[in-house]
Amino acid sequence: QLQLVESGGGLVQPGGSLRLSCAASEFILDDYAIGWFRQAPGKEREAVSCMGARGYSEIYADSVKGRSFFSRDVARNTVYLQMSSLKPEDTALYYCAVDRDSPFGSCTTDVGRYTYWGQGTQVTVSS
Repeated sequence: QLQLVESGGGLVQPGGSLRLSCAASEFILDDYAIGWFRQAPGKEREAVSCMGARGYSEIYADSVKGRSFFSRDVARNTVYLQMSSLKPEDTALYYCAVDRDSPFGSCTTDVGRYTYWGQGTQVTVSS
């Protein structure tokens, strides 16, 4: 059974930083497109970033561009989303997800393309 487990969320002050992790079991993350998404209360789930297999491509939402960085640790079978200069509007439940059907190396921010999801990790930005 393919499983994704996010961690690293928490309460952080505006301007602070967090590194979210997404670990996988039963498959190799580096072989697939991975997306980071978030959902705030009362809002639709939105894409934050995605990375194609082997890191061949990356996309960042305009809202986080320049202050987020998506990386992979192949040895740990884990991906990370480093977020800095956090704002209250970044408060949301953050999910990682796998798209097993994207052309190799590419990724999409279309939430409907992702078929495997973690349980989410809460990020709260507040003073």
